Amino acid sequence: MSNFKTFLGGIAVSVALATSALAAGVDVNASNTGLAMQGYDPVAYFTDGEPTKGDYQTTTVYNDATYWFSSEENKAAFEANPEAYAPAYGGYCAFGTAMGFKFDGDPTLWKIVDDRLYLNLSPAIQERWAGNIPGFIADADSKWGDIVDVEPAVLLEQ
Repeated sequence: MSNFKTFLGGIAVSVALATSALAAGVDVNASNTGLAMQGYDPVAYFTDGEPTKGDYQTTTVYNDATYWFSSEENKAAFEANPEAYAPAYGGYCAFGTAMGFKFDGDPTLWKIVDDRLYLNLSPAIQERWAGNIPGFIADADSKWGDIVDVEPAVLLEQ
């Protein structure tokens, strides 16, 4: 229960940040400038096995959000198959999505499961998510279709 309280305690900060996703559309968690994943390279999780900041000069746009890459090779790999590298649930927190909400996913709190990149909101939430990853992914997958086009703040009002 305390992990869930921690999750709810992060709502105020997350709402402010998650509503910034409107710049890129509500299906992708991006800054008010449209930057996805806080500038982290989505391909590097798969190739380097760690979060790696991208370069503002090496970019591409996918789903109305701008992604940065640490190399031209990573950019080319992403452009060839963006769905293979873009984070699940548009980069929103995987646990939050399982609960029916859209909270910022932190690019430094990540896990690849079955060749999909998942982000979480906080270390406490990631720990909670790790307790039942398959169940939370199933819940998030079933809820994503209903919330994908809903603004993050609206979900909190329901």
